[in-house]
Amino acid sequence: MADTITLTDHDAIRSWAAGRAGFPAIVDISPEAGTQPMLRLVFGQHAYQDQDQPERPVNAGGYELVEWDEWFKLFDEEQLALVVAADEPGRREEFHELIRRDRKA
Repeated sequence: MADTITLTDHDAIRSWAAGRAGFPAIVDISPEAGTQPMLRLVFGQHAYQDQDQPERPVNAGGYELVEWDEWFKLFDEEQLALVVAADEPGRREEFHELIRRDRKA
């Protein structure tokens, strides 16, 4: 795999995601709605949210697109960092991984 870079700066993360048409999202992975959010970045077609979906509980799977402020609030509270592939000429990798800052890739 290509070299990686670890990002914690909000502007750098937004810029990296924007360069790949990425959007912030949150998935509720708990058995009860709203108790255990997990951050995600979604790209391309996955960033499209169909407004005609039937009503379903928040924690029924899938993800919710959110504003960057909400995403970064959880990002900082959980002391996370974003590991991404270093840019190479002619390539735009979407590889990314959210890790704890104390783990550093």
